[in-house]
Amino acid sequence: MTIKFIGRATLIFLMLLGVIGNSSAQKSEQEIISKNVKIYKYHDREELLSMNKGDLLDLYIRRIDVIIKMLPNIAFTTKPGVTMSDLGIPDTKEHRKALIGNIEATETYFENTLDFQKLILPYSDKSSLIAAILFYEQTLKSLHTYNDFN
Repeated sequence: MTIKFIGRATLIFLMLLGVIGNSSAQKSEQEIISKNVKIYKYHDREELLSMNKGDLLDLYIRRIDVIIKMLPNIAFTTKPGVTMSDLGIPDTKEHRKALIGNIEATETYFENTLDFQKLILPYSDKSSLIAAILFYEQTLKSLHTYNDFN
């Protein structure tokens, strides 16, 4: 019975080890700009004028999210989903640590900005919100021409 137990325990251990090894091998490399950082639709002034202030506040915050996560990285890429390896940057422990640190710092900054925006932004004028959204969207549209400067 003891040998049977040791055999089962060994089998379970090896299976667990295989699952852990397989899951770590399947981890995808960290992206410089997350695939989730995208603009699916740009707006014009008339469309924004027809929106209520609550929807404008949400849209404004989503634009800030994209700008905070994308613009500081345009020297590397303007496209979401690109990894360091895609750019020929060696996948070293030091580089991974730096990238993860940058992503975490960006997320912390966005969360702090979001807390402030949720508290203060409702006091802004609708026309100022619309102007800011249009400006942010124009800035983000210009990323499509970024390579023209290379």
